[in-house]
Amino acid sequence: MNFRTVIAAAVAASCFHAAPAAADESTLAKIKQTSTIKLGYRESSPPFSFVGDDKKAHGYSIDLCTRVAADIAEQLKIPQLNVQWVPVSAQSRFEALKNGEIDIECGNTTQTLSRRADFDFSLMTFVDGASLLYRAGENPKSVADIMDQRIVVVAGTTTEKAMDQLLASEKPGIRLIKVKDHKEALAALQNKTATAYAADRTVLITTAILGGDGKEYTIADNQFTYEPYGLMMRRDADLRLAVDRSLAQLYRSGEIGPVLQNWFGALGKPGDALKVMILLNGLPQ
Repeated sequence: MNFRTVIAAAVAASCFHAAPAAADESTLAKIKQTSTIKLGYRESSPPFSFVGDDKKAHGYSIDLCTRVAADIAEQLKIPQLNVQWVPVSAQSRFEALKNGEIDIECGNTTQTLSRRADFDFSLMTFVDGASLLYRAGENPKSVADIMDQRIVVVAGTTTEKAMDQLLASEKPGIRLIKVKDHKEALAALQNKTATAYAADRTVLITTAILGGDGKEYTIADNQFTYEPYGLMMRRDADLRLAVDRSLAQLYRSGEIGPVLQNWFGALGKPGDALKVMILLNGLPQ
């Protein structure tokens, strides 16, 4: 093989390896080409995302993503955008994004630095923190009461990670029961498989209201994690910017108010943390 042949082979090989990268297209380009956007949602995570009686997706994050999809359609000049709602779980949402099954995950996913290593997140959409839900009258009054408890948690959530870390460091004699979704978690609390249910406070309160009018349960006063939610995407700067533009305008204009009232009005006025989040994320155009 002469020198010229070696060079030609090397160039061909480099072009071959470069082909997939060149063939990759942005999410926005794919949405424009297909006139379709695929939005992932969890079926049992009220009030952020859940399946309603009409078998359609509903919730706070669903409303945000619906607004985002409409703004993206306007930006890309798509006259009729086909919005596909794809069910995902706390466990499958990450692979669904990586595999292109969904373009945006619309739920109550917490932004963390480790998750940011693999995914993009929008501006913050909500602020929450984890706590514990008990059956009425069974809220522990002392450290001794916590011993030998069975706490149920949804696998694949940041609450699961926080509980794992707590049990590893403190060893408080608690057994963790891991289930696939919040519906199963509440069932475990109801049938006394678990003595407590760990999740973000808003999810706990809403689940208790939907599951028993709030009368059968009591929620702990303490909050042991910080949960800044965001819409999750593949690493794609153009899509993230389009999503952020939509959310920032929603916050800046005050149009977020009726959305919050619709989904959280029964829980009282927004707390200071949520008010500050909306103010700080209403970025100017």
